[in-house]
Amino acid sequence: MKYALTLKVNDELYELEVPANWTLLDVIRDELGLTGTKQGCGSGECGACTVLLEGEPVNACLILALQAAGRSVLTIEGLSKDRKIHPIQESFITQGAIQCGFCTPGMVLSVKALLDRNPKPKELEIREALAGNFCRCTGYQKIVEAVLSLANR
Repeated sequence: MKYALTLKVNDELYELEVPANWTLLDVIRDELGLTGTKQGCGSGECGACTVLLEGEPVNACLILALQAAGRSVLTIEGLSKDRKIHPIQESFITQGAIQCGFCTPGMVLSVKALLDRNPKPKELEIREALAGNFCRCTGYQKIVEAVLSLANR
């Protein structure tokens, strides 16, 4: 059985019908074709599926799609404006904070949520904001440096 779902993703309104057991991640990737949000662990431990739900970082693998009904979701694809990457993405590139890139969308969105509420975070605040996002490649220091470079602008 499918249920009606209306939600706004990246400022675009969608009206869908989805099974009750679908997660927000299922809808984002499989129904909307937005593959920047990654399926990592599937249990909310790695942060690869992080999106912003009403401006707050959430693990899309843990949120049932129907729980997001009527709400606003931002995925990594929604950060680009006028075919230009977001300053957070630019900082990750220039600071060498990207290796394989699998965790990057979740990291970037967690950083966006942090900078939206605190544009000048200290290193400890950055590390705390990224605590739910795991990276196996960079060792986090370059990621923290990328965020600090934004905070020092």
